[in-house]
Amino acid sequence: MIKFGPAGNDVLFYEKGYKNSEDAPKFLYDLGLNAFEYPCGRGILIKEEKAKLIGEKAQEYGITISVHAPYFINFASPDSEQIDKSNNYVLNSLKLVKNFGGNRVVVHTGSNGKLTREQALNNVRKNLKNLVKLIYDNGYDDCLVCLETMGKYTQIGSYQEIVDLCLIDKVFIPTFDFGHINCVEQGKLKTKEDFKKIFNYAIEKLGINKVKNIHIHFSQIEFTEKGEQRHLVLDNGKFGPDFAPLALAIKELGLEPTIICESKDIMAQDAVKMKNIYEKVCK
Repeated sequence: MIKFGPAGNDVLFYEKGYKNSEDAPKFLYDLGLNAFEYPCGRGILIKEEKAKLIGEKAQEYGITISVHAPYFINFASPDSEQIDKSNNYVLNSLKLVKNFGGNRVVVHTGSNGKLTREQALNNVRKNLKNLVKLIYDNGYDDCLVCLETMGKYTQIGSYQEIVDLCLIDKVFIPTFDFGHINCVEQGKLKTKEDFKKIFNYAIEKLGINKVKNIHIHFSQIEFTEKGEQRHLVLDNGKFGPDFAPLALAIKELGLEPTIICESKDIMAQDAVKMKNIYEKVCK
């Protein structure tokens, strides 16, 4: 079953009088959504007891929870201390998602910095292989680390790079952020075939079993020649990509992804719009 939901709490959540994240599952259920991504970009600040309470509410209302790991992760770094910290960010995010009752953690792999692209990629590949051992040693191999495509040229994360990195082990699957991909491709995601090309590349390299339940981020994002600038809402009227051709590609390929909306401020409301678009165009 395809899952739709937001990254974080929508402004409507607070307008309706909700204040605590344990209320998010009911809020999303009432909107007809069934997924939620808990953002830890600025660090993991939630306590274990609170996470378990949210997880209980999520189970009650049929909401699947994923976690976005901290932005501080950089597996491209040549600094061993930075790599140790990155490993711990991932492991702590995996612990958190299990407390939520989920099994997916979204991770940014890193940035070039002063390295060449080849050097940075080699570092990421080496460090992810070491991370795999830590994941197994700590009993998190029943979870998925969802490596995300990125929206700036200085970041490791073209869709080809992410697919290649996901060959390392079964614990890695892609997070295709189509807003990011559209930024680095300068607005070229327009048709159903444009999206199918990306999915088919992943299927060819990783196999349909690994791609069928892929993780997806979607939002419309303003970009310049340098890539991503800022997240927008679906009805911004200027920047894409459109969701309808992506919905058709998902339907035709028989995929059942988790689709997380990252629109600015109204991510839950736009997730509902995306779900409605999918149901309309894929009858």
